Amino acid sequence: MNEAEITAGRAVPPGETKFCMHCGGKIAKAAVFCPLCGCQVGEIHTTAPAPAPQVIINNSNQNVNRNVVAGYGRLRNKWVAFFLCFFLGFFGAHKFYEGKAGMGLLYLLTVGLFGIGWLVDCIALLFKPNPYLV
Repeated sequence: MNEAEITAGRAVPPGETKFCMHCGGKIAKAAVFCPLCGCQVGEIHTTAPAPAPQVIINNSNQNVNRNVVAGYGRLRNKWVAFFLCFFLGFFGAHKFYEGKAGMGLLYLLTVGLFGIGWLVDCIALLFKPNPYLV
């Protein structure tokens, strides 16, 4: 085989062969995959990929979270308000403690809004955080 060597079952002219780096077999120089072992021995050349589209992000977002728990209202203790409501709620003591004098006077004149307002306030005070803002 002076003129051409047989590589992977076909004739390849001399000087146009290389060795597979995986199995050591003689393969064509232009081969991308070794026909003997099936491993990749070269780079796969494809057509040039389309250039990625240019994406321009024009974000001048100036939104700032201004939710700050600061001195809006007065802090009141949940348990003081609850026990005032439980024992003296018919007279509006818990409303006076919260600084709601108008509602306290209404509770005083209507005996805790006929007992219904007193009951609702007792239950509502149990679900408030301690301390709570008024």
